[in-house]
Amino acid sequence: MAAPIQIIDDVVIKFAGDSGDGMQLTGSQFTNNSALIGNDLSTFPDFPAEIRAPQGTVPGVSGYQLHFSSQKIYTPGDNCDVLVAMNAAALKVNLKSLKPGGIILVDINGFDIKNLRLAKYPDGVNPIEDGSLSGYELHKMDITKLTREALKEITMGVKEKDRAKNMFVLGFLYWLYSRDLNSTYSFLQDKFSKKPEILESNIKALQAGYNYGDTVEAFSSRYKVEKAKLPKGTYRSITGNVALTYGLVAAAEKSALPMFLGSYPITPASDILHELSKLKNFGVRTFQAEDEIAAIASAIGAAYGGSLGVTTTSGPGMALKTEAMGLAVMLEIPLIIVNIQRGGPSTGLPTKTEQSDLLQAYYGRNGECPMPVISASTPSDCFDAAFEAVRIAVQHMTPVILLSDGYIANGAEPWLYPKSSDLPDISVSFKKELKPDEPNFLPYLRDEKLVRPWVIPGTAGLEHRIGGLEKEDLTGNISYEAENHQHMVKIREAKVEKIADYIPLQTLDSGPEKGDVLVLGWGSTYGSIKSAVLELQAQGKQVAHAHLRHMRPFPRNLGEMLHNYKKVLIPEINNGQLIKIIRDKYFIDAVAYNKIKGVPITRTELVTAIGDLL
Repeated sequence: MAAPIQIIDDVVIKFAGDSGDGMQLTGSQFTNNSALIGNDLSTFPDFPAEIRAPQGTVPGVSGYQLHFSSQKIYTPGDNCDVLVAMNAAALKVNLKSLKPGGIILVDINGFDIKNLRLAKYPDGVNPIEDGSLSGYELHKMDITKLTREALKEITMGVKEKDRAKNMFVLGFLYWLYSRDLNSTYSFLQDKFSKKPEILESNIKALQAGYNYGDTVEAFSSRYKVEKAKLPKGTYRSITGNVALTYGLVAAAEKSALPMFLGSYPITPASDILHELSKLKNFGVRTFQAEDEIAAIASAIGAAYGGSLGVTTTSGPGMALKTEAMGLAVMLEIPLIIVNIQRGGPSTGLPTKTEQSDLLQAYYGRNGECPMPVISASTPSDCFDAAFEAVRIAVQHMTPVILLSDGYIANGAEPWLYPKSSDLPDISVSFKKELKPDEPNFLPYLRDEKLVRPWVIPGTAGLEHRIGGLEKEDLTGNISYEAENHQHMVKIREAKVEKIADYIPLQTLDSGPEKGDVLVLGWGSTYGSIKSAVLELQAQGKQVAHAHLRHMRPFPRNLGEMLHNYKKVLIPEINNGQLIKIIRDKYFIDAVAYNKIKGVPITRTELVTAIGDLL
């Protein structure tokens, strides 16, 4: 008798195993399947820091958390409903995040004496046999044996067959949540079209996992999550780094500028280089430089030559780029510096998330060196943030820092395709000739925005020289004169501050215009803040949420907004960086909520923190 299908609102699944178990691929395939069905979703991939940590050990655990729902959701979920643990280490690392009574699916082959020892369980202790998991719904599956049995007619080695275990797991979960297999069939056929034996093994393992669900009697029911009621349009699942890539390309198209990326690979920013290298048909040129300094220097050269210059990195790379960033500020040319933040300092936590570099973006250069700073808040928001960063850079002739982080860079959510016709043009004008009343060209003659002209080198009659030494006002000649230096420092700062006249006023994401608590956020804290604030508002609490995109300069009305609330809470995945800037600029006795563990702040944590203030 077929198991009945139970309709539920949402599910949080955590896939966990060795970095070679294919958990990221399994999670991403379930994510794509959920997107095609029309679920709202949010993901949190969790990579090991080591490129290849010892197999079976706690440091080698790779995870992928997926929250999918028939309702609008904003986070990957605080705790999991289902934990897939391919070995003992995966269970040990992730059990604490499983809800009481949650489902645990384990591969018993990963709980032999060797794996238990590698996971540092005490001798004689086996959590799937000793009753310690009695508070959960434990399902022990010999996934390794079942996969090998399904592939017994394929003439490949045992090691190669075992690589298809993740497809067996995926097939079983497709059965459990009432999915069809077509999306993954298509993926496998595209990926392994030239490797028929690998294609066959993966498809057979996927089908075997699904059929196992049909035959085993361990589950009394299956589940189904209906399509979410999202605004009409064409959606796709997109990660933050891919959305950021598309935002840059769209901005280049709308500004009619060729794009040049000078980049050096670094986790978690490398995906942007990979994606842009595929888009040569949009006039994108990518250059993988020998180091971070060469990467930004090449982008500066491209910008000087009239291209949209972009460089991408993470915190350690930002440190290496700082001298060249100062050069771009002195030259006053458009440049996009993308920083996908991670845990620090030094190499720190290269695969873990942190809002670690806001103060670096504000102050991390020698001299008085102001630059606009833009922040992305969700994976899909990376598109809009990148588009806005380009607009500011080319219309205000300044380098711009765009901040994302590992959480939203690798996380995924549904993205409503924008139409090109719905995107505004980004007007760019190069100075091409002298006006009748201009006796000669003055490269630092400014307009009403305090912006100097952009001239493509070699333009007849507009020959000029610029460089890293202090400039004389108007002429751009080298100047060591004291009054001129102070004037130029002040005017460069005034130009950045004047951008506030050309950006939107700050709005509330939700809540009353005056009240007890304003939760002020930036970056990837958006989802957890929004979820927590909406929960408290439903209880009748006078709580509001504002989220910043423009970090420097701030919107003109931000100070007034902050003073409309009795208390201001600023949650950050750092030791308190935005709060320092807010206190300094607006004299607000804001309250910090900080978490520095390489993982996002949860909704539950914020509900408690806001409740304490109330």
